Amino acid sequence: MKHIPIGVSNRHIHLKKEHVEQLFGEGYELKVFKELSQPGEFAAEETVTIRTQKSEIQHVRILGPIRSLTQVEISKTDSFALGVKAPIRSSGNIEGTPGITIIGPRGEMNVDHGVIIAERHIHMTTDDAAAFGVRDGQYVSVKILGERGLIFNQVLIRVKDTYALDMHIDTDEANAAGLRSGDTVELLL
Repeated sequence: MKHIPIGVSNRHIHLKKEHVEQLFGEGYELKVFKELSQPGEFAAEETVTIRTQKSEIQHVRILGPIRSLTQVEISKTDSFALGVKAPIRSSGNIEGTPGITIIGPRGEMNVDHGVIIAERHIHMTTDDAAAFGVRDGQYVSVKILGERGLIFNQVLIRVKDTYALDMHIDTDEANAAGLRSGDTVELLL
């Protein structure tokens, strides 16, 4: 059996440098709250509010480090609450996505695109990919055992030697399967 640890991802935002400065002030640097499962990535101490005409969600965690684009990752439940039709996309694929207002302590801004529901995916190194018999960009299925066992189909494989083995799902998916970060799933090809 091929087991993979789970990382449950709550709503969060990735910001480019100019947007950090717009929200927090010129020259502002994000502060590390805690390290994440992927090497070099962290949850920042800082949070923002995201707002639409229908609703807002406060205390949305910023993830670092700074990115080349601003991207807001929410769940399907969040999309209903906000009244925004966020598509399911892989990280970085934000063309044609809806926008949102982002509010920080020193400013606010409207982004005209960048809101997505993150596609469930598995991070792994090239050695992991060889051991599991998969390749970058491939879609696989994973099996969850237990009281709320199920099979997730359409799980994207993302291969890069700086990654740590980890499957990322959002809170809606975790709740449906009764999963928490650190639980494991079985890879099905």
